[in-house]
Amino acid sequence: MLRVILALALALVVDGFAPLSLRSGGRRSLSPPALARPVVFGGGAARRRSAAVSMEVVGEAAGGRPLKVAIAGGGVGGLTTALCMLKAGFDVTIYEKTSAFARFGGPIQFASNALSTLKAIDEGLFERVMTNFTFTGTRACGIKDGLRADGTFSMAGSNPWTAMNPKYLVDPEAPADWFVRFPLKACADLFGLPYTGVINRPDLQETLIDECVKLKPDFIQNGNPVDGYENLGDGLGVSIKLADGTTETADVLVGSDGIWSSVRAQMYGEEIKGTSPDKMKRQGCSYSGYTVFAGETVLKTADYYETGYKVYIGPKRYFVTSDVGNGRVQWYAFFALPPGTKRAPSGWGGSTRTEAEEDDLVGYIKSLHEGWTDEVHYVLDNTPESSVEQRDLYDRVPELLRSWSDGSVTLIGDAVHPMMPNLGQGGCQAIEDAYVLTEVLKGVNDTAAVPEALSSFYRKRIVRTTIIQFLSRLASDLIINAFDTPWSPHDQKGTNWKSYLTFAWKPLLQYVIFPAQFAYLYSYYPSGSMGDLPAELDAKWKKKVRLRVRVPIDGRHQPSPVLKQQMRNLPLRPTRYCHDTFSISRIRSGPSHRWAPERTRTSGRASSTPRPKRRRSPPSPRALGRGCKGVL
Repeated sequence: MLRVILALALALVVDGFAPLSLRSGGRRSLSPPALARPVVFGGGAARRRSAAVSMEVVGEAAGGRPLKVAIAGGGVGGLTTALCMLKAGFDVTIYEKTSAFARFGGPIQFASNALSTLKAIDEGLFERVMTNFTFTGTRACGIKDGLRADGTFSMAGSNPWTAMNPKYLVDPEAPADWFVRFPLKACADLFGLPYTGVINRPDLQETLIDECVKLKPDFIQNGNPVDGYENLGDGLGVSIKLADGTTETADVLVGSDGIWSSVRAQMYGEEIKGTSPDKMKRQGCSYSGYTVFAGETVLKTADYYETGYKVYIGPKRYFVTSDVGNGRVQWYAFFALPPGTKRAPSGWGGSTRTEAEEDDLVGYIKSLHEGWTDEVHYVLDNTPESSVEQRDLYDRVPELLRSWSDGSVTLIGDAVHPMMPNLGQGGCQAIEDAYVLTEVLKGVNDTAAVPEALSSFYRKRIVRTTIIQFLSRLASDLIINAFDTPWSPHDQKGTNWKSYLTFAWKPLLQYVIFPAQFAYLYSYYPSGSMGDLPAELDAKWKKKVRLRVRVPIDGRHQPSPVLKQQMRNLPLRPTRYCHDTFSISRIRSGPSHRWAPERTRTSGRASSTPRPKRRRSPPSPRALGRGCKGVL
């Protein structure tokens, strides 16, 4: 923690020399080259022949051409960079490790700042992303009491004013489950931005690839990743060493090859995936102190359409659930365990399940949540064993004392600023990197100016990424090391000093810290305010899922037949969390439950289905959990 605080302090000092680019007005005034008339660049030889010739004449004398950019890695950051630069008129090629694109992967969160950046990159890309988007930021998101939530998935305390009602101190019946609510919608409205949500990674990657192919059909080279590079100097660019032993040349090399980056390994003199004996250090990254289990399921909860994501807090751990669309719920369980505490395969590393790993993995995770709310156990009970994966979380100290760039080579995304997943900003910051790097390179008219442009990119990004790395790590450290079950005058579940501190933090978190945090995250919005568009997009999304929204019947909330059928017919597909793939077992439907029919509204007209003489109540969460695995 001390090193992170010192890094943040140093970042603020650096800020005096590297003004942070915020909002659309903070960007440099650049003249973007049109695709029909790309910027031309001259080589070092032409420059040496006549130093008195202008940049434009040098480019023409060298047989003018667009800037040639090579990108290591075809993940979200690499693909976004490629699209952004292709639209700017650059000649871009991605060198990707995998042999071909395949549709696998879990959901990825896009916060309002990332959506604004996507819109600034390309209107068509933004519109396509919105067609596959699930909004979570318009619904209740926040921290719940992991011990006191009553197991009914109640929304009673989700309103921040209700949750902060002093009546809770004297009335044992006052809601106690919701601790604080995140002001995601309010902060997005402050800047006129679309609301936070999720999209399936395969849909996003397919969209990015499709948009890139329209501009350059052969923009990606699969099965041949970047192994190293050599700066040629004097405006001659960089020689790129590929895995098959061949070399390519480019004016710029962008390292977007993830946390175990081969480009960064050469730049900073690291051994690729080199690990210390105690596993606390790996290729220059430090173990955060936390391991995370992740899983995905399909299940009914009473608050499914009223909540986006929930963070259940308790002693030394926390449990997160999030709606990821189409009836699916993804969950994460964070524990303070030593590195290498192997219980499950890591999809991020491409490993498979072995006999040495936990047989009853879900049971193991449930045992670590003994005494916690039934809401957590209900989610775990309905999770297929084969969907659970584990990863030890590593991040890096911000690179405040050395640049992200080396000559004509630079780093972006997880390759240089990996961060804890708590704020969902890892992919968002990679997208911001792509946009800012392209804007900087648009102002370059001579290859000799590339190294200075890349240094300028570093100075523009280092402060913001440092602050967000700090906030991401701080969230984990506070929840696990400083938070506990909040104190209550009505029970004995939280009685230590951390419980009193957690209770005292509540108003400060609700009205000061979280509003400031999310306002800062969203304060970078190169698209500018979108006016009424965010509300229109939210309304359109709600209309699209209208038939799946539950309606009250006799005081109960129940799923519509459309939603039940969609959940029963959920297609089988490989699923991935963040990086690599695993196979999810068949999710079988449980016993058939008859639900009361409900009124729905279609095309503006009310319609109803006949009610049977006898209407059955829905089964309890516990009964439903015993009867089926992940479906209604």
